[in-house]
Amino acid sequence: MAKNKTTETEVSVNDFIESYVDNEQKKVDSYQLIDLMREWSGFEPRMWGPTIIGFGRYHYKYKSGHEGDAPLLGFSPRKAQFSLYIFSNTDKSNRLLEDLGKFKMGKACIYVKKLSDINIQVLKELCLETIAYLNEHHECACRN
Repeated sequence: MAKNKTTETEVSVNDFIESYVDNEQKKVDSYQLIDLMREWSGFEPRMWGPTIIGFGRYHYKYKSGHEGDAPLLGFSPRKAQFSLYIFSNTDKSNRLLEDLGKFKMGKACIYVKKLSDINIQVLKELCLETIAYLNEHHECACRN
């Protein structure tokens, strides 16, 4: 079975942001997202793969047998926009999207250009809903 590309690394999150992010507003937004996701998840930021900043971890296993670990919450400050890895496909999450603000939806993530385009309180609720979903459905570091 293929090895997962996105695994936790020892790279410094601050070093990554300072060397990878070339837009000052995106740096400010990245540090704000770190503070928010740290608070909401209760976990310190860690690099996952070369460009994802993740918080906590959970273990998933698909019916196909593929399994691995992933961060509970995460984001990547890509050149064009932020990729937010915070979405669980629940009724509550889908309702929350209506009030999130300006974003695009991918298969497994939410894309935003800047934090000022979205409602931070709704972002918090989406993140907490995702943590609750992962806690219920997977082996999760969020369990007490």
